[in-house]
Amino acid sequence: MKRNLRSIISDCKRAPYLVYLLLIGALCLHSMDFASAEPLDPDLVLYFDYEDFKGDTVLEKSGRGYDGAINGKVTQSKDGKFGSAAHFVLGSFLDLDGPNIKPDDIPTEGMSVVAWINVEAIADMAIFNARAADNTWLVHPEARGSGKYRWLNRSPGSTIFDIRAGDNKDNEWQHYAGTFSRAEGLAVLYINGKNVGEEKARVPTPIAGDWDQGARVGYNIDDNRPFAGLMDDLNVWKRGLTEEEVNIIMSEGVDAFLAVEAQGKLATTWGKLKASK
Repeated sequence: MKRNLRSIISDCKRAPYLVYLLLIGALCLHSMDFASAEPLDPDLVLYFDYEDFKGDTVLEKSGRGYDGAINGKVTQSKDGKFGSAAHFVLGSFLDLDGPNIKPDDIPTEGMSVVAWINVEAIADMAIFNARAADNTWLVHPEARGSGKYRWLNRSPGSTIFDIRAGDNKDNEWQHYAGTFSRAEGLAVLYINGKNVGEEKARVPTPIAGDWDQGARVGYNIDDNRPFAGLMDDLNVWKRGLTEEEVNIIMSEGVDAFLAVEAQGKLATTWGKLKASK
């Protein structure tokens, strides 16, 4: 009887400590959830690695929560450049709910659109598209039916640059990277890591500052230039990436690039990549 009573008393004494441990665990989990919601990089606006599809949604990985709502048929393929890719059936797209993109996340002082693409035909195909409230088409990263690629940004009422260069190829993985820095006044189009065309800014004004008429992956807002084929590792930045950064993202992927960037080892990594070619 004494042993049972002592056991009961001991359990009662331990109870507050157990509650305390449970509370600590709950707080840790809450902190982890909060931390996971932080952007991966202050300039990374959108990042679709196409590794996670959830019902009619493709999860966006920048930490900003701009998931893509599937319209039509966009399915996951295991034939990506880095794991899985998205397969877009002609006329299908991801809706990014452009009017609800935060103003601070809209690229105006610079922009880069980067992706691996494998198109099914030589035709006009939009990789990403956004349109401002005043009807400005602010960006056109495309594979073109002319046999070229296109990279364009606009200010309200003005074209900042319009590059059409490179050799569009179908049924073959190609790495597309369009970059623009307003501070430098220069836009560059890279295909497979190589500069295929550049243009100085025609006007000094910022890129149109809202996506209020919509933003999509794989289809223009006016239902033109549908993307058909595979797409992997789409990333959109609000600054102009350098040639070094484009090549690291192309070769190693966004996650590896961010890790290298955080360690301040970009120049060293770029040297190793060039040496290995």
